[in-house]
Amino acid sequence: MEKVNNKMNDINTGRRDVLIAGALSATAAAIPGMAAAQAGSKEAGAPSAPPVMAGVHFEINGKAHALELDTRTTLLDALREHLHLTGTKKGCDHGQCGACTVIVDGQRINSCLTLAVMHEGSSITTIEGLGTPGKLHPMQAAFISHDGYQCGYCTPGQICSAVAALGEIRRGIPSHVSADLNAKPEVTPEELRERMSGNICRCGAYSNIVDAITDVAGRPA
Repeated sequence: MEKVNNKMNDINTGRRDVLIAGALSATAAAIPGMAAAQAGSKEAGAPSAPPVMAGVHFEINGKAHALELDTRTTLLDALREHLHLTGTKKGCDHGQCGACTVIVDGQRINSCLTLAVMHEGSSITTIEGLGTPGKLHPMQAAFISHDGYQCGYCTPGQICSAVAALGEIRRGIPSHVSADLNAKPEVTPEELRERMSGNICRCGAYSNIVDAITDVAGRPA
């Protein structure tokens, strides 16, 4: 019986040694990481370098503007936060929804994907520059008459994109669905759906949007 007890004691002692050794190893492995984390927190608490600023001049909705901006500022944030033109919406902020579409030098772009300082001297049109409540742009009026919106959040981007899309067609720029790249594109539902595919309407007003654009193009909706 005594031999059995001694054997059990040896087993328990061996198990304790293994557990102790394992705990010591884990602690030793964690110490460098903890030290690095503490050093990182001290660095994070240190004052960061000031942002790099740059001046930019552009024309927005027919008016000249000069701004001093952090060079990381997107055109979208410059419009909304610095010029308070909040008609241009921030949706996904990744260039996937089209809510931030504006027209720059005649071409539509996602303003969340471009830096403001890249547009020195550019002419920029936002939804506020297309029309006013008393004098709507034809595209704005068409969206109203054809119910081309529901919640309205994506509508400014949809309208800016639609205006530019018709401009592309007038200039003879083909799309991915144009059958003949050498022929002048026609205003068809297929063309319009392709050209407007970068503007998402989560309310699903797509058919009415196509009708509104077709109406402005001078074809029966």
